[in-house]
Amino acid sequence: MKCHYEVLGVKRDATDDDMKKVYRKLALRWHPDKNLDNADEAAEQFKLIQAAYEVLSDPQERAWYDNHREALLKGGVSGEYADESVDLVQFFTVTCYSGYGDEEEGFYTVYRNLFESITTEEMDHSKEEDEEEDEFPSFGDSQSDYDTVHLFYAYWQSFCTRKKFAWKEDYDTRQASNRWEKRAMEKENKKVRDKARKERSELVRQLVAFVRKRDKRVQAHKKLVEEQNAEKAKKVEELRRKQKLSQAKLAEDYKEQSWVAMSEMEKELQQMEAQYGKEFGDVSESEEEDQGRGGQYRADLSHNEQKDETEELLDDYYDDLYCPACDKSFKSDKAMKNHEKSKKHREMVVLLRQQLEEEDETLGLKDEDGEEEDEELEEAPRQKYIFFSIQNMRNYLDVTVVIGQFAIYKIVYKTLGT
Repeated sequence: MKCHYEVLGVKRDATDDDMKKVYRKLALRWHPDKNLDNADEAAEQFKLIQAAYEVLSDPQERAWYDNHREALLKGGVSGEYADESVDLVQFFTVTCYSGYGDEEEGFYTVYRNLFESITTEEMDHSKEEDEEEDEFPSFGDSQSDYDTVHLFYAYWQSFCTRKKFAWKEDYDTRQASNRWEKRAMEKENKKVRDKARKERSELVRQLVAFVRKRDKRVQAHKKLVEEQNAEKAKKVEELRRKQKLSQAKLAEDYKEQSWVAMSEMEKELQQMEAQYGKEFGDVSESEEEDQGRGGQYRADLSHNEQKDETEELLDDYYDDLYCPACDKSFKSDKAMKNHEKSKKHREMVVLLRQQLEEEDETLGLKDEDGEEEDEELEEAPRQKYIFFSIQNMRNYLDVTVVIGQFAIYKIVYKTLGT
């Protein structure tokens, strides 16, 4: 049987108008009355033209013909059709090729020819005749670069056949007595076709996986990628090692800077001690003794004792923020100073002083050295507080707290020294 499209000389996607024009030309050309010298051949050809046009001019007949075209051309749809597709099973073995060269029996030549045959079959079953074989990537040869190899496997690993497998159908829908029976036939035929298409597509994909596993080009690329990944991992590990060394060096430099800062503050504290000693004179013998054995004292002093002594000093400090004349306590030196400058405070001080003088006169306690003794009594607590503040700071010198304590003591000294 000859293909109807070939008889009319049109493409498979030709329109009805195109086929009508072609049919008229061919009918005039091959009409028996126009070919009296070759009447038999003209009559046979004219019969084929009429049959082809009758099928293709009817939308339903044309659709059925397109779906069963391959079966009709190769034996019909009554069951005697023999599938002439390439037998792929015989290529699932290493005995089908010899070596990995480009010789006729070599791996790349054998499988290149096989996939070209599959491509030809798919093109024969494609509706679009303008489709080119270039859309099916080539298998290449032993010298093909990996771009070509990757493109081939990327396409064929997701291969889906274009064959309709109409010859697998069990029913001829043209024999249906009504549309319900026809729909039932079409449904069963579709199940059979889909199953056949699925089996063919999976078989091709399995063949591709078999070939890829033995393709030396793929193996070489895989080895190259592994080496590159190993090199990258080595570089990353080296970078991490350098980062750790850099961080360790920064930590060491920070530690050295901290000790330098502590040493400088120690020197400044010594200068402050010398200044206080020069300004306020010598301390008591017990205080000198404590100062002389300061190193041993700092080593033996427990954490709780340090805390108690600090709290005691702070209590003494806050006692100085109490105004006995006005019977008020303040939270800071600034508030205390502002209070002392107030008119009300000065009035209360004058009043308190008068009362004390009257009491002294009454008791006979006032003498010529009274004012000097008052000054000494007033000065002594301040000397004692400042000295112990410095000693406390030296005893509790620590990297985490010394900076804050040092700033506080400097402020206290300036306040009390004024």
